[in-house]
Amino acid sequence: MSRRPHPIASERCAMKRLLACLLAAALLLCLSACGGGQSSSSAAPPEDSSRQPQSPAPHPITRPVFPGFSLHPVLGANRANLTLSSLLYEGLFQVDEQFQAQPVLCQSYTVSQDKLTWSFTVRPGVTFSTGEPLTGQAVADALELARGPDSRFAQRLADVSSISAQEQTVVITLSHPNGDLPALLDIPIALGGGDRPAGTGPYVLSSSGQALTLLARSGWWQGRALPFSSIPLYPVEKSDELIYAFDTGSVSLLDVDLMATNALGYAGNYQAWDYASTDLIYIGFNTASGLCRDAQVRRALCLALDRQGIAQTAYASHAVPSSLPVHPSSSLWAPEAAQQLDYDPQRLREELEGLDLAGQELRLLVNSENAAKADAARRVAKQLQAAGVTVTLQTLPFEEYTAALARGEFDLYLGETVLTANFDLTALLSSQGSLNYGRWRDGGTDALIAALNAASGQERPQAAQALLDHLAGQAPIAPLLFKNGCVLTQWGRLGRLTPLRGDPFYQMEQWTIS
Repeated sequence: MSRRPHPIASERCAMKRLLACLLAAALLLCLSACGGGQSSSSAAPPEDSSRQPQSPAPHPITRPVFPGFSLHPVLGANRANLTLSSLLYEGLFQVDEQFQAQPVLCQSYTVSQDKLTWSFTVRPGVTFSTGEPLTGQAVADALELARGPDSRFAQRLADVSSISAQEQTVVITLSHPNGDLPALLDIPIALGGGDRPAGTGPYVLSSSGQALTLLARSGWWQGRALPFSSIPLYPVEKSDELIYAFDTGSVSLLDVDLMATNALGYAGNYQAWDYASTDLIYIGFNTASGLCRDAQVRRALCLALDRQGIAQTAYASHAVPSSLPVHPSSSLWAPEAAQQLDYDPQRLREELEGLDLAGQELRLLVNSENAAKADAARRVAKQLQAAGVTVTLQTLPFEEYTAALARGEFDLYLGETVLTANFDLTALLSSQGSLNYGRWRDGGTDALIAALNAASGQERPQAAQALLDHLAGQAPIAPLLFKNGCVLTQWGRLGRLTPLRGDPFYQMEQWTIS
């Protein structure tokens, strides 16, 4: 944290002497005017300092807002504004810390046997902040907007072929079976497509001149006690203003990705409250050419990766190590499959004895624009070299990096992708996946991914076990970790935060306030 330089001591003393002289001269003038220093009986007594107006204490949860950007929870793109979404809007479901869908605006649902048609009954008695009732049509309209080209949820809903509504029912028809569609429907439901649409959440946006405030709704259907009747919004125009506002305490709570490309740097005394995300960092292999065509080589390289060390150093412990493309907190996690790929120097030596890697060189690519990923790649290279594998690390700007991936000019690359809450690996590992830069083509993987996506209920852990066992044997990628999201608060103002992915204010009624 920066400090202002102190004045030079001699200058400070000179200023004090000058001030003392001026005060003495003023006192002499005052005494002469009052007649030889006699006090006046009519003089008013000094005002009681206890009655002086005091500066108000800072609000414990002042949030930033970028007034020039949209606050729409689906069409908006400003992260600070989107952080407000869970206070203003609700979804049909909310995804919990185990990545399980919990009903919110959805009262009940049914699904066809082929997992292509889902019918959701909308909870009755819910209203938007405008007083309009929540209906099946309102939800259908919001979801149609969410699968449109301008939505940040468009890719998530790519398999939706149609949405219809009747009274309190919404029917979603899919082009491919999905047994866990509710995990994708934590999408905020907003009324209309304006920049500040109404929602069904616990707060409503209020404006007075240029000032914006969140006010607690008296008619919120959940009726839970809220710790704040109002939440001031601090206007910000540029990112550097946001840093200053938080460092000085004008803003008291932020939802951030501390390891993002061009992440803002925050100073001062603050507390960090991590939450699990589906943001996967992994090593991809070129499975079409070079040494990494061999599954035995790929499995051996996986054993050389100290994921815990990378999470603690390159990601400053704001990450959870994982040798599988499924978060360890998920019910789909498969411990036996993970153990096959976990860091194991002894097994690594045994595996390398049967491989002729002497004199062979592997080329590792990484995007140079993200400091955490570049650091992680350097550590991966050192770990592989310590195991006796020669690695050339090449850091490239993003456009050159993606171009090299598209051309297949690599043996290894460090990649990042945000998975959906149901951990659909289609884009990453299916034969035609848009993120399958390693050119992994395997019919068995395709079938197992499709089986997991179609599975529901108790079928899902079994389907996940089969897929993850298969991936542990073939190792088309080497997962490293899942990044954490992070809520920052001013030190000592708030306690007992339990943020969730998509809801930094989860169970806000249980917070403690200092």
